[in-house]
Amino acid sequence: MAAESAKKLLVVSAFALASMIVVGAVFAATHGVSVRAGAEVSYPSWLVLSYVAGLSMIALPCTLPLVFVVVPMSMGQGARRGPVMALLFGVGLTATITIYTMGAGVLGDTVGLDGASQYMFLAAGAIAFVFGLSQLDLVRLRLPAYSGTPRFIQDRGDYTKSLLMGLLLGNAGVGCPNPLFYWLLVYVAGTGSAEVGAGLGAVHGLGRAVPLILVAVLGVMGVNMAQGVAVRRRTIEAASGWMLIVLGSFLVINGIPGGHQWYEDTVIHIGWNNLVSVLSIPPEFHVAAHTHATPALLPPDTVPALLAAMILTPIGWHYMRRAQQ
Repeated sequence: MAAESAKKLLVVSAFALASMIVVGAVFAATHGVSVRAGAEVSYPSWLVLSYVAGLSMIALPCTLPLVFVVVPMSMGQGARRGPVMALLFGVGLTATITIYTMGAGVLGDTVGLDGASQYMFLAAGAIAFVFGLSQLDLVRLRLPAYSGTPRFIQDRGDYTKSLLMGLLLGNAGVGCPNPLFYWLLVYVAGTGSAEVGAGLGAVHGLGRAVPLILVAVLGVMGVNMAQGVAVRRRTIEAASGWMLIVLGSFLVINGIPGGHQWYEDTVIHIGWNNLVSVLSIPPEFHVAAHTHATPALLPPDTVPALLAAMILTPIGWHYMRRAQQ
C-alpha cells in the first residue's frame, strides 16, 4: 500500500510540474497576441481557468468513458511504450480542442461578441438540458459513442493509432456542457482572436488530457484506478444529470434575447460582483452591466416562471417515473 501511494504521489507531482511548465510556455508565446487583442489584463487568469476547466471535465459523463479507452490501450505495452502512447493520445485530444477554440475566436471576429455569446448560450443550454434528461433516463438519446476503433486507425502503428484516437475522441468533450468551457468560448469570441483561442484551447486540452494520461500511466505502473471510477460511474452520471438540467435552463434563458438583461438584475449577478470585490479576485472577473443590440424577445416578468418550469418539470417527471416502477 505504501509503495502504491508513493507511485501515485510521484506521478501526480510529475504531471503538476509539467503542467505548470506548459502553461507558462503558452503564456510566454501568446502574451504579445493577447495585448494586441486588448485582453492583456484578463489573459493570465483565463489561462489558469482554462486549465482548471479542462481538469474538471473528467467528472462529466461524456469525458469519463475515455478512461476506459486510454487505459486498456496503454496497459501491457511496457514501461516505455505505454506512457508514450497515452501521451500521444493526449496530444491528439488537445489538438482537436484547440481547433474548436480557434473557431470561437474567428466567430467572435465575424459576428461580434453579443451575437456569438447569444448563439453559444442558446446552443449550450439546449445541449445541456437534453443531455441532463438523458442522464436521468427521462428521454432516450442516441449519442455518438466509442464503439470500436475505425478501420483506417486500426491499420496504423501503435503510436500513430494513439494520436489518431486522441484526435477522434477529442470531439467527445466538445458537446459536454461544462459551464467553465462555455464561459471560455464566450471570452475567446470576445477577443475576436484565433491566436488567443488557440492558446487557451491548448491549455484547456492539456487540462482534459492530464487526468486521462495520469490514470493510464498509473495503470502501466500497476495501479488500476479505472476500476474505482467504474464503481462510481452511475452516481456521477445521476449527479451530473441534475446539474446539467439546472445549468441548461439557465443558459437557455441567457441565450434568448431579453433573458440576459433579466439575469443582470438578479441577486446572482450582483452577488457575484460583490464576491469578486470582497475576495480580491482579479477585477477582470467583475461582470459589469451592459446593453444589448438585439431586441428583447423575453419580457423580464416571464423569466422566473419559465426558469422554474424548466427545472421543476423534470423533477416532477423523474418522481412520477420512479413511482410507476
